[in-house]
Amino acid sequence: MLHSNPPASRTLPVAIAGAITLAAVMGFGRFFYTPVLPAMMADLGLDAAQGGLIAAGNFAGYLAGAVLAAYGWAAGRERRLALAALGANAILLAAMGLASTVPAFVIIRFLAGLASAFGLVFTSGIVLSHGLAAGDARVQVVHFSGVGTGIALSSLLVLGLSPFETAGLAAWRLDWLVAAAFAGLALAAVALLLPRGGTGGSGRPEPPLSWTRPFIALTASYGLFGIGYVVTATFIVAIVREGGAAPWLEALTWFVTGVTAALSLAFWKGPERRLGLLGSYRAALVLEAIGVGATVVLPSPASVLVGGVLLGATFMVITAYGLQLGRAMAPESPRRAFAIMTAAFGTGQIVGPLVAGWLATRSGGYALPSLLAAAVLGLAALSTLPATGGSSIKSR
Repeated sequence: MLHSNPPASRTLPVAIAGAITLAAVMGFGRFFYTPVLPAMMADLGLDAAQGGLIAAGNFAGYLAGAVLAAYGWAAGRERRLALAALGANAILLAAMGLASTVPAFVIIRFLAGLASAFGLVFTSGIVLSHGLAAGDARVQVVHFSGVGTGIALSSLLVLGLSPFETAGLAAWRLDWLVAAAFAGLALAAVALLLPRGGTGGSGRPEPPLSWTRPFIALTASYGLFGIGYVVTATFIVAIVREGGAAPWLEALTWFVTGVTAALSLAFWKGPERRLGLLGSYRAALVLEAIGVGATVVLPSPASVLVGGVLLGATFMVITAYGLQLGRAMAPESPRRAFAIMTAAFGTGQIVGPLVAGWLATRSGGYALPSLLAAAVLGLAALSTLPATGGSSIKSR
């Protein structure tokens, strides 16, 4: 629980701690698999279905961790759990560089997903409560920019290490090991910067969730979003590799995805003032659907660059705005709403790469799964139409 309202000038170190955490547990712990996957597939002989299975293991871990963390058992232990998640994240990144079999990869990525979820939820509880107490809206923007910053840094790391093989060590293994070293540095930095203090909740049990028509529509949309976005988020660099492009285009595609993700929440403040939270959520889904389709419809290199920009510009916004809408539609049971929406989103994330990987293997390319993912995102936008009244909700 917070003991005082800190001035806004004191929230910057807290926001930076949050950004570093999300760069480590999300940008690297969760999304680093995307730029490294093509080299792993080439070196180990993995097909797209196996790549999708490994990705699904990570998303299953994230689902389990996010749902577990959404309840009150961790009250007062947020900081310790956040630091433990950062430490586990570093160990599991290193483990990926040492493993060689699909079952081992699936287990490691499941545990990494668990660590990512714990790091995100518990650090956010501390960081956002400090920002709210100080009345500093910039804290949320800086905090969530860490995801995109980590993605951008990961692309530069993979590009920089691509020419190297040390003592017969495959470059992709070196990628994971260096990423683990970065995560270790992140742990040290966050341990210095992250204060104590949780969400300041009352700890009382929440009433049962009210399943209103708007909340059901939003939850369905959020689950469809999980299916649609994750196909491109998992395979976009593999799509670049499939097209025979140079390594710099692989790195550039993931780099622009990360940069636009880092800036997205700040950029969407203007549209959100005009459209409201639900209108912005819906518009972002439509833009993302266009981007996912663009990855396989436009000629290269425009296809993947446009797809990367639109993916980065929307996926964090949809994630954040969707959860804010869920809390606004269930104000008496915010943790239960978080858990239900995360379950829908997480289930979609598991289904998406499994089906996309299977379809890519059967069809011989990523065009069919990408176009289906774009259609699913369009359906996610349409699914919000029954959620009336949400357009006037503003983010906080």
